[in-house]
Amino acid sequence: MKKSFILLFTLLTSNFLIKAQADLPVVALCIAAPSAENVEEFVEFIDNELAPSGINTLILRVDFNYDYKLRPELRDENPLSFNDVKSLVNVCEKNNINLIPQVNLLGHQSWASTLNKLLEVYPEFDETPHVKLPENYKWPNSDGLYCKSYCPLHPKVHEVVYDLIDEIVEVFEAKDFHAGMDEVFYIADENCSRCKGLDPAELFAGEVTLLSNHLNKTDKKLWIWGDRLIEGELSGIGMWEGSTNNTEKAIDLIPKNVVICDWHYEKAIPTPAYFSLKGLNVIACSWRKPSVANEQVKMMHDFRSNSPDKMRDNFLGVMHTYWSSAKKFMDDYKTINPPINEEGSEVECFKEMVESVKKLNQKNN
Repeated sequence: MKKSFILLFTLLTSNFLIKAQADLPVVALCIAAPSAENVEEFVEFIDNELAPSGINTLILRVDFNYDYKLRPELRDENPLSFNDVKSLVNVCEKNNINLIPQVNLLGHQSWASTLNKLLEVYPEFDETPHVKLPENYKWPNSDGLYCKSYCPLHPKVHEVVYDLIDEIVEVFEAKDFHAGMDEVFYIADENCSRCKGLDPAELFAGEVTLLSNHLNKTDKKLWIWGDRLIEGELSGIGMWEGSTNNTEKAIDLIPKNVVICDWHYEKAIPTPAYFSLKGLNVIACSWRKPSVANEQVKMMHDFRSNSPDKMRDNFLGVMHTYWSSAKKFMDDYKTINPPINEEGSEVECFKEMVESVKKLNQKNN
């Protein structure tokens, strides 16, 4: 009888542990940092909506929306103050939310016809100074201009970049930092005297490694988007969610402690398995299609449930990405019928993600 009880207890305990291990450790939202005038509202939104919904990781795209002291020349107009950031830090700490600041590095140094602050103030860092921003931007264009990049081999660029990283990580009291690094189309440009003829994958991996190593000195971890590490042509994934400019081999050259945010917006493409096989931690990311968010939750759960221990632990969870302002997200979230178009609804996609995670947790518990 005693042996039977022990056997039954062991089986039940093992079953519980297997189910517990299948839960998703990371449930994240990536969104623009609020403007200074919306900080108080956003703090309340974190407290009253995001935390109760199960969000445990919040990536705030800060870029130059902070009152930098080390690099004051790179501040946007009316940036977040030290006290604004501390309000965000405090509410996240109260709710056990991992708060991660993001500053776009390498790529996304312009948008449409406007340079971002880094290249505006330091034009010498431009990878493609011969490509001029048009007054009326259109895509596609003859220059292949989506966003500009800085040259990763410029001898002075990292003095500036490291100052930005160090200050923003310190003020956010962050243990992780997101460097963006998606959609880097300008790299190893043939007109760049430093990069001409070099391997784009090695250049990309070199920049990832420099940033990761710098953060590791203070026990911080680098997060990046994953598109430049996926072969886009033979896979059919394409030039946006994958790479068709020869950076994909960087996946074998970057440090294994870099966290990959693997975004796919039209289908729940199972590339997290690829990153896990390479020994990298990975998060599946959605945007506007609720069905994709739901499938990503199921996919990451299945990967964790059916993988060996080492691989399972690489599947961290899911993330919703939102590409408009924090104010618009809050307004749409509070609307009974948020905006929906033929491409989907960003807010409904977010709600589907958190609801799918809740159902998964209820099932496993």
